[in-house]
Amino acid sequence: MNFWETMTGSDLTREWKAFEARAEALPADYRAAWEQIKAHLFPYSGFTGRNLTPILDGALGLLEETAADGQSIHEVLGDDVAGFCAALAGGEGARSYRDRWREQLNRNVARKLRRLGG
Repeated sequence: MNFWETMTGSDLTREWKAFEARAEALPADYRAAWEQIKAHLFPYSGFTGRNLTPILDGALGLLEETAADGQSIHEVLGDDVAGFCAALAGGEGARSYRDRWREQLNRNVARKLRRLGG
């Protein structure tokens, strides 16, 4: 990946198109699960989403392998897709972008209050 691809995000566009092409080859119930996985993982994304690329690649690989083995999507993911995605992103306590922004806002407000009070 060169500097220009990093700045424009063209490398991410190629990767997303490749993910979607791979997902199209999955059975319908697996494609629906893929859409749910993407939706549940986006809150754990960084600013660009680059941190999700290896996680999504692994999740899609799991779906491809289990579909090829003939397992049902329920056997693979169970009933809790959100919990599955939280585990992929780093566990139940994994920080989402909202958590990071909230912490930053709290630090900035506390800093301003200290300046005003002291």
